[in-house]
Formats: sequence, C-alpha cells, structure tokens
Amino acid sequence: MFDLLAASAASFDVEAATRAYLDTLQGPARAKSDAYFEGGYWLILFGTLIGVLIDWLILRFRMARAFRDLGERWFKRRFGVTWLTALLYLVVGAVLALPWSIYTGYWREKQYDLLDLGFGAWLGEQMIGLAISLVIGPIIVAIIYAVIARAPRSWWLWGTGVTGVFLFVLGMLAPVFLSPLFNEYTEMEEGPLRDRIVAMAQAYDVPADNIYVFDQSKQHKRISANVSGFGPTIRISLNDNLLERTSEEEIVAVMGHELGHYKLGHGLTRTLMMLAVIGLGLFLVSILAPKLIARKGADWGVKDVADPASIPVLSLLLSIYFMLATPLFNNITRVQENEADAFGLEAAQEPDGFARAAMRLSEYRKLEPGDLEEFIFFTHPSGENRVRRSMQWKADNVENPQIETPPEGYLDAE
Repeated sequence: MFDLLAASAASFDVEAATRAYLDTLQGPARAKSDAYFEGGYWLILFGTLIGVLIDWLILRFRMARAFRDLGERWFKRRFGVTWLTALLYLVVGAVLALPWSIYTGYWREKQYDLLDLGFGAWLGEQMIGLAISLVIGPIIVAIIYAVIARAPRSWWLWGTGVTGVFLFVLGMLAPVFLSPLFNEYTEMEEGPLRDRIVAMAQAYDVPADNIYVFDQSKQHKRISANVSGFGPTIRISLNDNLLERTSEEEIVAVMGHELGHYKLGHGLTRTLMMLAVIGLGLFLVSILAPKLIARKGADWGVKDVADPASIPVLSLLLSIYFMLATPLFNNITRVQENEADAFGLEAAQEPDGFARAAMRLSEYRKLEPGDLEEFIFFTHPSGENRVRRSMQWKADNVENPQIETPPEGYLDAE
C-alpha cells in the first residue's frame, strides 16, 4: 500500500491542484477580497491612534480627574471610587469612539457586502456589547487598582494573575450566558451528518454531546465554527451558514478542524500564551506610566499610578503596546490554527472539502499574501497555504488522487 500511495503522490501535481482552486477567485472578486483585508491593516493603526487621541482628550480636559472626584463624593472606599471612575471612562470613551465604530463596524462592512443587519439592529448589538463591558470592565479595573495600591512595584505581576482569572471565568461563562445574547443556539439535528461528526469525534475520544448550531445568518453570510468554553461549558458550535452554504464534505472537514482545537487543548494554552503577552505589556506600563505621570500628571490632575484618574494613562500606553504586539497575538492563534488544520485533515479525510471551505473564507481574507504579510497580519493560515496543505495531504494519503476543478460559481453559493 505504501508503494502504491508513493507512486500516486509522484504522479499528482500538488501545485497544479492548488492552482486549480486558487484560480477560481479572479477579477473583481479577488480585488474586493484583497482590498477589504488590506484595509484592515490600516484599521489597526488608525484604531490605535483614535484610542490614543480619546485618552489624551480625557486627560487634557481633566475628565478623568472629574470622574475620580465624583467617585470620591459618592463613595468612601477606594474600590467604589475606582469602579465609578472606570465606568464613566468607558461610557465617555464609547461615545467619543462611536463615529469610528460606525465606520468600521457598520459602514465599511456594508460597503463590502459583509453585513446583513440594518443600522438599528447593528446598533442594538453594539449596545448589548457595551452593556456587558460596563458590567465587567469597571470591576476588573477596580480590582487591578486595588492590587496597584497594595503592591506598587509588583502590581503588574499580580495584575496579570487577576487578568488571567477573569479571562478563564469569562471564557467558561461566555458560551452559556454571553453568546446567547447575540444568537440563538440549538442542538444540531439528528441525522447522517451529525452521526458522521459524532463518529469522527468518538474516534479521537472527543466528547460530542454538545454540538450546537447558531443563527449567524441574520448578521452575515460568512461560514464559521468554533470551540468555546472551559470544563463543563465547553462546546462545539457551527453557524447556520456553514450548514446551508456548503457541502457535507466541507462541513465534516471544518468540524474535524474544530475537534482538533478541543483535542489539542488550544483553548487553555492560547489563553495562557496570550496572558504572557499581556503580562509583558503590564510590566512595560508599570515602568513607563510613572515616568509619564511625573512629567504630565500635574497638568492632567493625576497624582500617581494608583490614582484612578490614571486609567487613561495606562490605557494609552497599553493601546500602543497592543498595536506593536499584533504579530505576537496573531502568531499565537495562527500556529494553533495550523495544528488544527493538520488534525482536521487526518480526522475528516476530506482534503477537497477543506480546500473548498478555505476558499470560501476568501470572501473576507486575502487569498495569497506575502510571507511577511501573513506573519504580521494573519490570525489564520492564508487560503493559499490551507489549500496547498490539503492537496499535499491528498497526494500523501489518497490512492490515485485526481486534480479537482471546482465548478464555476461555487464560491457564490448561498
């Protein structure tokens, strides 16, 4: 059998098979996909600049000081003062950032035909997201500032721990309490397709009791699936677009990829690795913030780092750090996506299904980036790399593999 597969692989042109897929996206569709994704590079920069500008305005006009002073009139304890300061900061920041949010989240998405919600429905979802932030955010900030007051030199380390606890708790609760605020989740219907997914999961000792479908078609037509939660809340979810727009082979291939995330423990390891990057950012802020406050604090009405009025100072510095750390965050995710791709191909054994699914993501991801471009900006492997990996797996594992020419217009299927 090995000799037969080796002979088949030698006669199968991986590059030609890859090109057969990639060439199905040409002309205006390719240009639109590239323009949308490349525009996102600038959004990272401009989004950071706008965030820094908002923080500077809040400091320049002493709004943070006013928030703190109001908190001191309403609360006697430091925790309450910080909580109210953070709450008002988040509200004012959201209002000042609203034009940018409308442009990036609504107008631009509509321009590229990637959003199906009307403005009212879109704004409603934004308000839900803001409400969640206003419930959770001020509590996290108040706890971190309590840590700063108790450990002024090592607060960044303890603050990283606090952040990790909240990330874990939110990650565990989000599938049950937060995600249903935006979409309806229902158990996947019984039938041959679910049976095939369950059998694939059981072959790798992956629990498949909770497979959910959510109605993301009301927001957009992108295909998607994910593994979310920790411990008792962990679940595998796929959106209705994946069920309605793709073939069984594509669905099984995508679900094999998601099973890979579960089997390889990516949820926990990704959280820990990203927490390390966040910890580095807090460490740098712990060095830079006191120096910045020493120079400008009197003008802003900020006493020191432990002063709740310093929230915009820390936010400004973290915004710059997170922009510079974009490649770090992206590579953490992309490495795990590569691992899940490899697992999914072995689990599902649907190389052409995975290649077609990867091509569908070209609706909003640049298909053939340069190596440096992919390294810096891509959270997932590019479509080109995913299709080539699929075709290489096909050459190595399928007896008598053939080059498949996707039908014309299959990327337009609704």
